[in-house]
Amino acid sequence: MDSTQLLKGVLDVAVLAVLNREDGYGYDVVRRLRAAGLEDVGDASVYGTLRRLYANGALTSYVVPSEGGPHRKYYGINDHGRSVLTLQSKGWQDFARSMDRLLSDEPLPTLNTTPNPSAPNRSETLEDKK
Repeated sequence: MDSTQLLKGVLDVAVLAVLNREDGYGYDVVRRLRAAGLEDVGDASVYGTLRRLYANGALTSYVVPSEGGPHRKYYGINDHGRSVLTLQSKGWQDFARSMDRLLSDEPLPTLNTTPNPSAPNRSETLEDKK
């Protein structure tokens, strides 16, 4: 399966989760995501996500001087970012449970709903409609 499409949908929550553990600069966040198993994450995607999350008020930033090169811009999660992380984590867990259920061999639960008489009958075949 091509994980790049999946990654696009969860990159915000992945970056927030990394920064919830410890502040970090751009490439440090990339490195930690890859170490966690997201090997296909792109540098540009992470940098863009950091900028967007910062602009949306989920992150703070500060500059740390470096003796061996340019100063580094660090990002940290704030209270708003932690709220976003909590909400997105719950959404991810609900989605993952649903996918696990669909992909398992266990029977799917049925919903107890009453039929809608105005809804089209999906059990009809093309022959029935002629």
